[in-house]
Amino acid sequence: MQSGNDTRISEFLLLGFSEGPEQQPLVFGLFLSMYLITVLGNLLIILVVVSDSHLYTPMYFFLSNLSFADICFTSTTIPKMLWNIQTQSQVITYADCITQLYFFIIFSGLDIYLLAVMAYDRFVAICHPLQYMVIMNPWLCGLLVLVSWLTSVSHSLLQTSMVLQLSFCREVEIPHFFCELNQMIQLACSDTFLNYMVMYFAAMLLAGGPLSGILYSYSKIVSSIHRISSAKGKYKAFSTCASHLSVVSLFFCTSLGVYLSSAVTQSSHSGAVASVIYTVVTPMLNPFIYSLRNKDIKRALKRIIGVPVM
Repeated sequence: MQSGNDTRISEFLLLGFSEGPEQQPLVFGLFLSMYLITVLGNLLIILVVVSDSHLYTPMYFFLSNLSFADICFTSTTIPKMLWNIQTQSQVITYADCITQLYFFIIFSGLDIYLLAVMAYDRFVAICHPLQYMVIMNPWLCGLLVLVSWLTSVSHSLLQTSMVLQLSFCREVEIPHFFCELNQMIQLACSDTFLNYMVMYFAAMLLAGGPLSGILYSYSKIVSSIHRISSAKGKYKAFSTCASHLSVVSLFFCTSLGVYLSSAVTQSSHSGAVASVIYTVVTPMLNPFIYSLRNKDIKRALKRIIGVPVM
């Protein structure tokens, strides 16, 4: 590409889902509702865990961190999209786009690592119940969360710094509702081979690693549950990890589907729609999944609102 076609652009255009103005109010109302439900639901989970001493356990410590990550995860993308719809503008500045990309990578990665940590927690609780409180001590729990943060921040710094080295052409339309890494690399005029290599290698290492750990943990959990003689004991053991398994399945299946579909088809619109599932729907559903199936959370909620606990 000749240097004459390269330029230091100042803004991008986020095309979102629909170019028809008649559909924008519906999209605005739908995403505003989902965003408010996500923020309020996850804030409620954090409030319940912090305010009830009965929930001062490793599982709920990780759950409160996951809820915080989910709030930040959706807050990196949805408010800007809502603002653009409200102002009937598709513009996002170059600096805002890089900032959005930076925080999106941090909190999406943090979600993955926390889900893996929670799988390990369930593995220890079910497979080594007598040593659970010794193994999952406060020092280890804090260390696991700290490592998750450091890994996410380091990965995000690497990816965004490499994007900053790219030159972009005059084609600055991003067929998405946020500044997604793959879409930004595709817009670049300069050589992107190294960017793609780092992106795919990081995906295999930093997403494949936690996913492998989750699969290994659940293989051991299933084996341990299978050895339990009573049906009641099996149900009790499985119920402690059913909520986490539901969230893991929803997050990873939709994430994998998005990137497989983007590799197979050239339809960016379908990829943007599919991205809604893991960027918006999954964080919104997490509080419901954990509260509706969890007796401890429901009991703590009743204490907060003053309902007698049976």
